[in-house]
Amino acid sequence: MPASPARVDPGDIKNKKRQSRDRIDVDRSVYDLACERMEVIFDLHDTVMIAFSGGKDSTAVLNVALQVAHSHPRHARHLPLRTYFYDEEAIPYETEEYVRRVSQRDDVDLTWYCVPFKHRNACSRTSPWWWPWAPEAEALWCRPMPPEAVTTLPGFPIWPPEARLTAPDANGLIAPPSLGNVAMVMGIRAQESLTRYRALVRAGGREHNYLIKFDDATAKGNLWKAYPIYDWRTEDVWTAPALMGWDYNRAYDRLEMAGLGHSAQRCSPAFGEEPLEKLHTYASCFPEVWAKMVDRVPGVGAAGRYARTELYGYRGRPEKPAGMTWPQFITHYVGKFRPGDQKFVASRLRDEILLHYRKTTTPITRKTRHPVTGISWEWLLMLAMRGDFKGRKQAGNESSAYGSPEWARLWHKYIDELASTIADGLLPDLAHPGTVPEDLYVLLPAELRDGSS
Repeated sequence: MPASPARVDPGDIKNKKRQSRDRIDVDRSVYDLACERMEVIFDLHDTVMIAFSGGKDSTAVLNVALQVAHSHPRHARHLPLRTYFYDEEAIPYETEEYVRRVSQRDDVDLTWYCVPFKHRNACSRTSPWWWPWAPEAEALWCRPMPPEAVTTLPGFPIWPPEARLTAPDANGLIAPPSLGNVAMVMGIRAQESLTRYRALVRAGGREHNYLIKFDDATAKGNLWKAYPIYDWRTEDVWTAPALMGWDYNRAYDRLEMAGLGHSAQRCSPAFGEEPLEKLHTYASCFPEVWAKMVDRVPGVGAAGRYARTELYGYRGRPEKPAGMTWPQFITHYVGKFRPGDQKFVASRLRDEILLHYRKTTTPITRKTRHPVTGISWEWLLMLAMRGDFKGRKQAGNESSAYGSPEWARLWHKYIDELASTIADGLLPDLAHPGTVPEDLYVLLPAELRDGSS
């Protein structure tokens, strides 16, 4: 068995450089900063549109925007505040009631879209997409069509179903050049995902990093995404309504009574790969809608029972058979998708593996995320089982900042697993294309080998 490397106290490692930028605390409230950003958004754009979902984040955005719009005569041109709601059909009745209350405000001009946008269905590999308010499925709709509904959108294809656009790809259709420079204000927060965090970090060199140009196919070059609450945390999102007395979606009261933590509470349909784990909460919290959802979307009944098991790649992974390499095991699961989807999933896996070996020559181990790339074979297996068609899972989400104590501990954990794999004769299972040195100590970064800081 290769010699174990000497241990270095992770607390002695100085943080000389970072893979990401830290949150910076300032002597200002996130509410005040959001209002300042909203002022800039109003000043820079001819038209401001609030993307409203009825959820907690868009509630914060809407109320910040209304506060600023009423705060100074120069912003009054944006009143009543142009707002749009994409109704996803399989939503709690409390969400519909809340959106209706918002739409009846004199200072809000809300358009209620019930259009069959293309949505991911991770409940089924044979039916990976579904379309809310699809005319061909009217008999199965989860809710009656709201009387306020706008069912058409200029430029949006209804037939055939395969030609229908996703909601993000259709955003440009509601912002034609006739509206001038348009800001689409969204409740996107960096805390929610590494992908969102990175988008803001990449724009960090600009004066207004919370304004990002739209690049989808339907935008005409006049559309910007605006994230005024990007630095809010979950506790901020709930503190603001309590302090300000804002109205909110009462569906959250049911989720609270069910014992869900604040960061886990969602009111949108839980059919995608990431929210699927919470699908079962619909059965207990919103039984009126759940009874319809089971018949409406293929695979929902099974996913409601088993989404939190290894069958869907959550909370555990299937055991790899002896004598099979990890690439072979993963290929087995990729083969369960439809042919077109197999190509997508295989391409994503190949890109992740190639990126790993561009950054390092060390092997991908079974469990421990690699300290440089954040990849393990079990992480790749999760991608192979779920698909991640919306690109929400990022390997970097698992990695730690260079030089931090956690980074040092992760390196030692990685070396320990690699040593154990070699001792058990399982190195061939990893399908490592190169050779592994007899002394694994040399794989450690220099500052961990010699104890220098």
